[in-house]
Amino acid sequence: MIKRRIYSPGPVEVSPDTALEMARPILHHRTGEFEAIIAEVVEGLKFVFQTRGDVLLFASSGTGAMEGAVTNLLNPGDKALCVVGGKFGQRWSQLVSRFGALPVNIDVPWGKAVNPDDVARALEADPVIKAVYIQACETSTGVAHPVRDVARIVRGHENTVLVVDAISAVGVMNLPADDWGLDVVVGGSQKAWQLPPGLAFASVSPKAWKLVDQCVQPRFYFDWKTEKKSIGKNTTAYTPAVSLIMGLRKVLADIREEGLESLFSRAALYARMFRAAMEALGLGLFAPDSPSDSITAVCSPEGMDARKVVRHLSEKYHITIAAGQDQIKETVFRVSHMGYLDGLDMITAVAAVEITLKDLGWNVELGAGVKKAQEILTNA
Repeated sequence: MIKRRIYSPGPVEVSPDTALEMARPILHHRTGEFEAIIAEVVEGLKFVFQTRGDVLLFASSGTGAMEGAVTNLLNPGDKALCVVGGKFGQRWSQLVSRFGALPVNIDVPWGKAVNPDDVARALEADPVIKAVYIQACETSTGVAHPVRDVARIVRGHENTVLVVDAISAVGVMNLPADDWGLDVVVGGSQKAWQLPPGLAFASVSPKAWKLVDQCVQPRFYFDWKTEKKSIGKNTTAYTPAVSLIMGLRKVLADIREEGLESLFSRAALYARMFRAAMEALGLGLFAPDSPSDSITAVCSPEGMDARKVVRHLSEKYHITIAAGQDQIKETVFRVSHMGYLDGLDMITAVAAVEITLKDLGWNVELGAGVKKAQEILTNA
């Protein structure tokens, strides 16, 4: 028997306690009992998003909340600034275009973070831009964009909002929505929330609600006004993912008990362990200058297709990681530091990569990466 382990950028490992909570008998969603759960969950979401404002909840993947962050803010013909430095930056631009708005793209080399000065120059050159769309963590490249610096710039533009895709960042990176002025922050359950896919979240600032009031874009399921009204009554506009929400309540209680500072520092430790281990093996990092703590993108050894690394880990060792996407699918593999993991799990991931590279014929010193990861863990 070989145990299955998952280190993908999503879905992630779910804790047994959370899985058991989701296995409880189903509740009807239009009952007082479930309304109490919704009320508890919404307060917990506000705690994690670090906001006193509204946090909306949808039964969808994170992309549903991304779509809502376009259809509720932009009218056809409006301009939006999109930071495009990977697959999901491209998604912002595609969504803006699909709904008739006009994307103004800042193209960033994959593996690099955006220069905030480029955002400032773009907004000064085109003051009618309604929204800036950016990733906190660009999942396809492992880059952490300088969201705080960008937010400081956008705050100076009264009629422009900042929208942050934090699907693979919230719960890993410190993103205080209110303190930094993040007008919309989007999340998804299958990442740091340690849940299966199926829930999407969006925190919405008062500044963003002003754009919602001006927006005439057709929408139905992802209508934020409708959902806000329902959340205010401790319910949802449409049938929610009941079992996932019950699991979410358990996760949020655990996060409160641990504390946000501990949550962030633990993720940073795992990321630091893994990055250092890969470098000890002689492997390069795809985003060495601004790495995310959510996920590490590793350059495969020269001449070795990264997809073979991913496939071998899966087929021989039942370990799931992810290859790169689009133009880096053959040269990069990605390992997540999110989900139900501890330090020994990260050491296991390092050991599995070492063994796989050895199996595939690369001259690797077994134990070199593991030793480095152990040193960091024991000294933490």
